[in-house]
Parts: sequence; C-alpha cells; structure tokens
Amino acid sequence: MHDPRNTELAELLIDYSCEAKSGDTLYLEVKGKETLDLAQAILRVATARGVTPFWFYSDESLIRQFVKGASEEQFKKMAEMHLELMKKSDCYIGLRGSDNPFDMADIPHEQIDKFNKFFYHPVHLEQRVKKTRWVVLRYPNPAMAQLAMQPTEAFADYYYNVCVLDYNRMSLAQDKLYALMMATDKVHIKAPGTDLTFSIKNILCRKCDGHRNIPDGEVYTAPVRNSVNGTLQYNTPSLYQGTLYENIRFVFKDGKIIEASAGAMTDKLNRILDTDEGARYIGEFSLGCNPFILHPMKDTLFDEKIAGSFHFTPGQAYEEADNGNRSSIHWDLVLIQRKDYGGGEIWFDDKLIRKDGIFTDAEMEKMFSGEFLGK
Repeated sequence: MHDPRNTELAELLIDYSCEAKSGDTLYLEVKGKETLDLAQAILRVATARGVTPFWFYSDESLIRQFVKGASEEQFKKMAEMHLELMKKSDCYIGLRGSDNPFDMADIPHEQIDKFNKFFYHPVHLEQRVKKTRWVVLRYPNPAMAQLAMQPTEAFADYYYNVCVLDYNRMSLAQDKLYALMMATDKVHIKAPGTDLTFSIKNILCRKCDGHRNIPDGEVYTAPVRNSVNGTLQYNTPSLYQGTLYENIRFVFKDGKIIEASAGAMTDKLNRILDTDEGARYIGEFSLGCNPFILHPMKDTLFDEKIAGSFHFTPGQAYEEADNGNRSSIHWDLVLIQRKDYGGGEIWFDDKLIRKDGIFTDAEMEKMFSGEFLGK
C-alpha cells in the first residue's frame, strides 16, 4: 500500500526541487530498502511528466564491501561509470535511508580517503553539484527515528510536516537576509567557547529554499579563505562517515584550522582534516532558519537548518559562493545559538544582527516564524 504523502513529496521533488520537464533525464540514487515506496512514487511522477529516469539501488552494507578493499584503480573505474551516467543527467535525486548509518565506522581511513578523492569528488562535488539540478533527502525509517530518539510513527509524521512546505514562501522570507549577507564584509561570532572573526566581502550568497535539500531553510556564503581567525566550539553532534563526533573545537589562524579536538575522536578528526590541503580551510558559512527544526537529530540535512544555528564547513566551497577552496570533503558542522543551547551573538560590520538565535530586525525574524512559513 502506497503512502499518499510520498506522492505529494515526489511531486515536490520533481516539479519544484528539480524543475524537471518533459525530455529531461533523471538520475535517481536509492539507498535503503525502506525508501522503495518513495522511490516508486518518484519514478511514477517523473514518468508521467515525460522525464526519463534511470536508477540504481545501494546502501552502506553494500558500499562497505567495495570500499574496504578497493584499490585506487578500482575506485577510478567505478567513478568512470558513474561519471558517465551523471554527465547524461539533467537532474539528480539522492534518496537516502540507510538501515545502519554506522556501517562504514570500521573502514580504514585510507580507504575512505580514496573513496572521497577518486569517486565522490569527481562524480558528486565536481559533476553532480556543479552541472545538474539536484536535490538530496533522507527517509524516515526506524534507523533515522532512533538517531532522533523518537518513535518511528511519530517521527514519520514530523518528517512529512517539516519536508512538505511552501518553499516559494520560504524563498520570499530569505530575501532580506540574503541582501544583508551580500552587503556584509566583517563577521564576528560569539558563543560559549567561541570567538571567531572573518570576512565574507565579495563572496556571493545563495538562498536554500527547497531546490537542493529537503527539508531546507538556510542562506549560505563562504568566508574569504584566509580571513578566519579565532576559536569555534560546536555544540551539535555530527555523524560523519559512520562515526559520531561531539564537542568539536577548532582554532583558526589566517583561515587554517591549526588545532582541532573532539574528545576521544580527536585523532580521527585530525586524519579527516589532513585529507588534503583544503580540508583545513572553510568552504561554507551558513545561517540556519527553519522554524520547524529546533533540535539536533544527528542528521546533517536536518541539523544544518535548525532555527538559530549556523554552520561553518571545512572543505570544498560551492561554485555559487566560491572562495576558491578545494577539497574532497565538505563537512557541515553546526553551532546552535538559541538560549536553550547556551546563546550567542552574530555581528555583521560591527552591528548585532542575531542574538540568542533571534534576528534583531523584527521584520526579518517575523518572516522566519512558523506563523509565516506554516502550512
């Protein structure tokens, strides 16, 4: 029996997020057995719109069998196949619902490095991100509900309520923040354990309003690559490449992370930051502003949208907000600044623009309210 909410979500993905039209080719990547009902809905809707889809199924339990033992040559051959498929695609949907998000936890770091360098970077960061209309999303399976510490049924209800929104209205709400960020030079961020300065002068910004992520709700840019100085103490856990990191702390000098710690995971954290030169520089600065997402659930696509948060991302910069940083990683790490998470301030050109997660511009704050963005 098909869940009618999946048809509604599929229509959003095809019609709004991908802006797919008759004659387009859609690349659908499906991860996890429980995603199949939504995958079927996407294929039905795409076909009805005159879009030609091709798809493949995968999950971490399969991926690990290859990644843990593959040679550099095998990674490159795998990338060649997927790259040709991606080049033929107008649109890409990444539907991810892993049964066990920790399936990659014991893969040697050297193998993960090869995977990122020889497969993920050329296929996804260079081709998919830059040259297709793409959107990625999770699926509310039991594994995701467990990470969120919610009953599966209740979490599914929450998921659809958060994901299926009027994103045109969200886009309108982001206009003023976008204009403010475009006009800003100096940024100063304060929070417990955090005192950070950098510039975003002449770096383009982008509104995130349902075209690339579902759910959505952020406005991003990038710091001038060598301008970042100070300390940053994240307060949101991050599940990355099968490992959970908490209490990540960075010290920056002239753009580079010169110190990095994360408790028992400090060594593993530093190995990731040593992946390549760009991994110790920041590729994205973004303000989260989705009023329906308030608490972390160890899922980046949700956590980076949390109202009153920002994320500061080691690794690859996006072409639309490019500071020149290049890396095979892009790791969105989140700091929540609402009072219930310790508070904090963001200053643009010596003017306080957000305090304790609330914009000082009352009109802007109202536009990001659940009342304005609600169904």
